[in-house]
Parts: sequence; structure tokens; C-alpha cells
Amino acid sequence: MAKVTIKGWLRVILFGLTVLSSWRGSVYADEQGLKFAITADYFTKYIWRGQNLNDESVFQPSVSLSRNGFTASVWGNLDLTDENQNSGEFTELDYSIDYSASVPCINGVSFSVGALYYDFPHTDSEPTTEVYGGLNFDLPLTPYIKLYRDVQVINGSYLQVGIGHSIEKLRQFSNNCYCGLQIGSSIGYGSSQYNKDYFDIDSRKLNDWTLSAAIPFCIGAWTIKPSISYSTMLSDTIRKATEKSDNFWAGLTVSVEF
Repeated sequence: MAKVTIKGWLRVILFGLTVLSSWRGSVYADEQGLKFAITADYFTKYIWRGQNLNDESVFQPSVSLSRNGFTASVWGNLDLTDENQNSGEFTELDYSIDYSASVPCINGVSFSVGALYYDFPHTDSEPTTEVYGGLNFDLPLTPYIKLYRDVQVINGSYLQVGIGHSIEKLRQFSNNCYCGLQIGSSIGYGSSQYNKDYFDIDSRKLNDWTLSAAIPFCIGAWTIKPSISYSTMLSDTIRKATEKSDNFWAGLTVSVEF
């Protein structure tokens, strides 16, 4: 019997949801809670967990389908320059499945669990898989905690703790046109194996601290969101192991949900 990989299951699920969405149409989606979203991001850099993966412009589109707490999505990174000798090519494709819901019998606490398959076409990087779980708290600054575990290549863990605040309607221009404010901050912590494989440092360390701010403009079903972010590596030993430990970058996101 052929072995079915996590990537294969994610593709099957996403394909099935796409067919279901196309077959039933928008009326069915509204009645049953099926949502289809498309997002297109432009960033002046590609920063992932504090690591500078591309110091120049990238385009990052994604598509997702959600229903009853389940979300299947595909995300990609397209290099726009020859900074990494891959101009006009996708250097990363991520396939994910997520389930999110409220924690039973505990008011104000929700959870999410899921899996991510990372593929790296046009590069020498080996594909890998992460599973994750997290908690979100309905408290001031909406704190959250999320643990990622690589189960294929690295076998290490990355813990992220963060806070954020959103104002949905900072200013309203009409009934379906308004702008808001989103700010957030997070800190990442890597296990010994995680840091050894990424930075050749065989010890547990605080990794990155990231700050972000965005002003989303909502026009009907569309959202246009300019943003700015800053990230720095916190550990001195990790800073010495990374070429660019401090990064500012800007972005522009366009998204629509049906």
C-alpha cells in the first residue's frame, strides 16, 4: 500500500473543500458557515521567527477554506529579486490544517491544534513537518501561547508567547468602509535541538522578539492592510550565529473573504 504523507492528506482535504465550495455556491456557504479567503501579501523582507530568510522584496499569496472550526490553507513565498538567486520563483510552499474552538467549560479560553508541511522548491532545503497546539485568552491584550514541534527533520520545539490589541473601527467612513488598528508583540523560545539545527547552538535559548503594527482598511468584503514590523534576536550567542539579527520591514496585505 502506498504511504500517504501529511502533505498528501492536506492536499486532499483542501481539494475536497474547494470542490464542495464550488459545487454548492455562495448561498450554501453562507448557510453552512463555509468560508473561502484569498490573501496577497507584499513584504520588503521575509523574516521568519527572527531569521532573515530574504533581505529583499517578496510576494506571499495564500488561499484558505474554513468550516466548523477547521481551516485548510496553502501559503507560498515568491522571491521578487535575485537576492537568493530565485527571482520569480516560489521558494516555499506551506500546507496546513487547523482546528480551533473554545475550551469546554472554561469561559474566555480557546485552543487551536494543527499541522504544517513545509516544502522548499528551487532550494536545497529539505521538506519538513510541524505539529502545534496553542491557547488564546480573552483578557486585556489578548495573550496567547503556542508550541510548535518539528516531527520530521529537526525534532525540536519552538515556543511563542505573545500579546496584541485591536481596534476594529478606529475611524468609520461609511457603513461598509472603515479603518482599524492592530498592534502585537511576541517572544520566541527554542529547544536545544531546535537551536542546534538552526544556529548550531546546543542549548535552550530565547530566540526572537517581534513587534508589529498595522492599519487595516475594510471596504465591504475586502481588507487592505499596510503594516510595519521589527524583530531582534535576544540571545547573544544566537545573534553571533545569524548574519542579520535586527530587522525592520514593511508590508501591504490585500485580502477578501467569501
